[in-house]
Amino acid sequence: MTTKSTDEAADASPSPESPSYPQLLRRNPRLAALLASYVVSSVGDGIVLIALPLLAIRHHGALSAPVAVSLTMTAPYVLTTVIALGVGLGRLRLPIRGVVITDSALRTALFTVVGLAALVEWIDIWVMVAALMLGSVLHLPASSARRLVATGMADKEELYAVNGLLGFANSVALYVVGPALGGAVTVVFGAGIACLFEAASFLVLLGVVSLVVPPQPGAARKERASRSGWHILRLHPMAARLFAVVFLFNLSYMPVEVALPLLAKEDLHGDGNTLGFIWTAFGAGALIGGALTNRLRRLPQQAVLVSVIALWGASVVILGLATSLPVAACAFALGGLVYAPFTPIAYTFVQSALRPEEQQPVITLWTTGSTLAAPVGLPLSGPVVGALDARGGLLLSAGLTLALVPLAARGLLGARQDVSEG
Repeated sequence: MTTKSTDEAADASPSPESPSYPQLLRRNPRLAALLASYVVSSVGDGIVLIALPLLAIRHHGALSAPVAVSLTMTAPYVLTTVIALGVGLGRLRLPIRGVVITDSALRTALFTVVGLAALVEWIDIWVMVAALMLGSVLHLPASSARRLVATGMADKEELYAVNGLLGFANSVALYVVGPALGGAVTVVFGAGIACLFEAASFLVLLGVVSLVVPPQPGAARKERASRSGWHILRLHPMAARLFAVVFLFNLSYMPVEVALPLLAKEDLHGDGNTLGFIWTAFGAGALIGGALTNRLRRLPQQAVLVSVIALWGASVVILGLATSLPVAACAFALGGLVYAPFTPIAYTFVQSALRPEEQQPVITLWTTGSTLAAPVGLPLSGPVVGALDARGGLLLSAGLTLALVPLAARGLLGARQDVSEG
């Protein structure tokens, strides 16, 4: 009986009273300022999305280029995963405002060091990997904390709009503006300057969070949950099934992360601007998808999530078969369009079923579990893409994604059917 009522609560669509994005921002200027700083830091992340793999390809040393790219993209997840699991699986609790501030300071220092080292040519793949590990030690807890800071500044009926706006802003910054700037800056000034842009973007985030977000009340700071995030998640079976689907979806994506820079450089005979253009096309699609996310709130949320997985797999098939830059860009734009609603819907789905004291352990575990696919999948993707080449790696990713569709449908749609019949 408990399980049924919990699943039905999680399955309920968000309130139709959810405000539009402009209404939300007009109601809450401090939230608007916070989201603007998130956009700036996401632009920085979009810049290094281009700069880091190109820097790895240039300084791969004795390693093959695919392995160097996979190591570089894996390194930021290694140490931070340990900390995040301590929050999600144990009873470690971090002040959400404090962890965002500390992570911003670390990221500023990290990319200042990497950027300056690249400028003076005193860098190799192992220096870069070590710096990325150390400077990203709090990045996963901070990622969930940034979402909790933003949703904590809004009312419950605004939750869907806040998560949708976070996805929308991230799409604009991380996949439209950031890659376009990253490609241009890397080609004209070099990857070192691009890394310094990332450092400056997190310095902005550090300042805004320090000034705009009030410290947690004393009681909230001292609060310790009696249950781990995993235990709480198990009390919400539908959310637990979605957790597994998200992990597998992200895992199947990882070959794309390694193959795409190589596709742009080798198969499409391009440079940093080529890679930046492809990511910008993804962002343009995600921009439209993010803008439409708030309109999807009345649809069955599980059906939307399963549809996203299927359509994403189809877009990666087209990307893997693309023989020209326009076709590749259109394929990735389609991918961005269909993928954009996935994360906001998934987070809203989970958060709406949780009490305030359950938010940090579960959302941190959720973020860690979904991104844990990166340190698991990226090291495997390097040798696989090296063996199959860029196109083969993309088609493998598409095949794994499409194979997930019936499993996701059974886990989300089938489980909902079972609950309603019970």
